[in-house]
Amino acid sequence: MANIFSPFIHNERQRDLWNLAHSLSVRAKSRRTEVDQQASFSEEMLRDLKEADYVTLTLPEKYNGKNISLYELLLVQEQLAVGDGSTALSIGWHLGVVKELADDQTWSADDFHRLAIEISEKKKIVNRAATEPATGSPTRGGRPETSATLEGDHYVINGRKSFTTMANVLDYFIVSAYVENKKAVGWFLIPNDVSGLTVEQTWDTLGMRGTGSDDLVLTNVKLPQEALVEIQSPKRVPKGWLLHIPACYLGIAIAARNDAIQFAKNYQPNSLKTTISEVPHVKQKIGEMDFELLQARHFMYAIAKKWDENPEERNLLGPELAAVKVSATNAALKVVDLAMRIVGGRGLSKDYSFEQYYRDVRAGIHNPPMEDMVIQMLAGRALENNQQ
Repeated sequence: MANIFSPFIHNERQRDLWNLAHSLSVRAKSRRTEVDQQASFSEEMLRDLKEADYVTLTLPEKYNGKNISLYELLLVQEQLAVGDGSTALSIGWHLGVVKELADDQTWSADDFHRLAIEISEKKKIVNRAATEPATGSPTRGGRPETSATLEGDHYVINGRKSFTTMANVLDYFIVSAYVENKKAVGWFLIPNDVSGLTVEQTWDTLGMRGTGSDDLVLTNVKLPQEALVEIQSPKRVPKGWLLHIPACYLGIAIAARNDAIQFAKNYQPNSLKTTISEVPHVKQKIGEMDFELLQARHFMYAIAKKWDENPEERNLLGPELAAVKVSATNAALKVVDLAMRIVGGRGLSKDYSFEQYYRDVRAGIHNPPMEDMVIQMLAGRALENNQQ
């Protein structure tokens, strides 16, 4: 296990962060089956994440955060996902949103300060709520049907958001809405206890059940004007923090790889004189798993390193960031499939974790950016840069 991680840990700080993630990963693994059955994010796991100060890792140091780099974010998120993909993907949205706000400074200093204090001192949890039943993923560019109408000195918000990860435990929602008086899409910071806000338990999916991504319903929610914290820019800016998504799915693949190797080293049918780990076609599949992981992980960490070390080039990294997601997701799918082929029919049994890995890793296909958009992006850049 150490060998597969060692190329990506380069200093003592990274080792400490990885150890922190590993300790939480063990706890997440112990709750993996329970949260999968309940289809909700574990409140016990959230307490562990808060007590370990994991939820403050992306805060600036002046708020007692670690101000972790993108590379470090991927390192901890990948390891947390080895324990449970749902836990990692869920808290990854919180960490990523906080990192985006801290790095890009899209909010006023006062607005960010108020939220940062809540996260630092009270370990509050936040996530964006953008996807809607009618518009689908916001990455497709659809205007939200959720509306914000200015009435006197306050806004009235009405709408429904789907795929709201951790909806049952979030303290704040950053909700996109069409702001009628500004003729633009805006984002509102909404506390979970405001009148008219409800969470409908609609999450009943094949995979990533433990994310608890229920529907957020807003019915005549009244907010002060200062709740409008951001007006969406028409210009699409690359978002490095979204690499927490491929890191999560690679973590699931690593878990499947590790379990498959342990199974192969311990399973000996009476038709063989050795365990199946010595069977050539099993060795072939083990080698193929590591081959896929080596390629995808080196690509992901190389782009993260480039993002961290060359901030002046970040606006040019959109295609690479998107390609990492596709590369990692496809590799994870293949690794989990190979793991199940090694294990055979037992991989379908609820007595093993392979069937959950298989279900969870499928969700990666539907996280942004989508593969068709990525391929078109790469094609567009190639055609534009290859002019004679």
